[in-house]
Amino acid sequence: MKTLLRILKEMKLTLAQKLEKKKFKRPPAVIYPLLLKVIVKSLARKWNVHFEFNVDTSKIKPPFVVVFNHQSRNDYVFTSLAFPKTRLNYVAGYNEFFRAHLKFIFSLCQAIPKRNFVPDLHAVMEATRIIRQGGAICFSPEGMSSISGTNQPVALGSGKFLKHLGVPVYYVNIKGAYLMAPKYCLDDRIGKVSVVTDLLFTEERLNCLSDREIDEELNRVMTHDDYKYNKQVRVRYSGKDFAKNMHTFLYKCPKCKKEFTMKGEGDRIYCTECGNGAAVNEYYDLIPLSEDCVIFDTPSDWYQWQRETVHEEILSNNSFRMTEKVKLGTLPDYKYLKNHATSEITGEGVIELSREGFSFAGKKNGKPIAFSIPTNILPTYGMCTDMTRFYTFYEKTFYEFYPETECVAKWFLATEEMHRINGGSWKSPKYPL
Repeated sequence: MKTLLRILKEMKLTLAQKLEKKKFKRPPAVIYPLLLKVIVKSLARKWNVHFEFNVDTSKIKPPFVVVFNHQSRNDYVFTSLAFPKTRLNYVAGYNEFFRAHLKFIFSLCQAIPKRNFVPDLHAVMEATRIIRQGGAICFSPEGMSSISGTNQPVALGSGKFLKHLGVPVYYVNIKGAYLMAPKYCLDDRIGKVSVVTDLLFTEERLNCLSDREIDEELNRVMTHDDYKYNKQVRVRYSGKDFAKNMHTFLYKCPKCKKEFTMKGEGDRIYCTECGNGAAVNEYYDLIPLSEDCVIFDTPSDWYQWQRETVHEEILSNNSFRMTEKVKLGTLPDYKYLKNHATSEITGEGVIELSREGFSFAGKKNGKPIAFSIPTNILPTYGMCTDMTRFYTFYEKTFYEFYPETECVAKWFLATEEMHRINGGSWKSPKYPL
């Protein structure tokens, strides 16, 4: 009997195999508008969302593509309401399709899985299928919601993808959403979100532009900095503990220059070594704790300074190396992840970053495992929820790493800058990172 059960299990398709075989359709014509009216519109009212239409999206007929600057986990609300008369097929992170609380809505709305920051032929084919059916797809060329309140360069291949689809492209520019749901803290803070919609590329213009020129234009319209934006508009955000976990992305003290000595709790972020720090108010202003404190004007400026210091650290040290003990998370074969988990812990080991590449060596399900990825083809990582962990794909398999220390921000910065220093293609020197 046990042998028969084992054989039947082996014959059963895994969740990954089901995703690879799935052929996607347009979202249902009745239920999709109902979701917009009952759920999405109520969230927009709650979050104080304001829309500005530079083009009448209610009169636009698909096929077309919608792109948006990815500020927060709530961006589906802003983008769907920007095109209230169109059923959008969203392109979402591949690993999100293994989470139980997203299973129903992803299936209902025919969301398309995409492995972030690596080529994914299945995603391209299914997005093309929707366009050829006369539908509309929606995705963020950045590939992941903002870590620091600012934009990253668009993912490699974005321009090529849009040119391949060959239909008009509209964009949704979102401001204020990051401050409502910052990456370093899962608390929601109500303020104001501004959403502007416009035409980006006609079909004719796409045909006239090179892939690189399309990427450059995407980078231009995706450029944003929520912290600097709020210095101008002065929106007050509700809530408390505005510095909670802020040290997970502002990890280096601007005064004593020590790393991982910052602590964000309550409304203060401060260095546990030298006392340098700031209070964070409901406008996300950084107010120095004393006259001798060294503090940047905005958290985004602070994060950019950390990027510059990491860049110089790599350039000045040919033997630059980072190592960290981690728990290893992978995606389940048959059962969906529950309790908002992003992976299941199946092993442990050590990650390492050097000029030679990123590597992992350890155990998975009790068996030895090791792999490495050259830095020039690894532009960055993915981040599912907050800054406690990060992931990448190797040979189409998802691996999530849970470091023992709060070091994730530096792993991102060091990997991105190592990629660029070693000749990687993910660069955007004209636009802020």
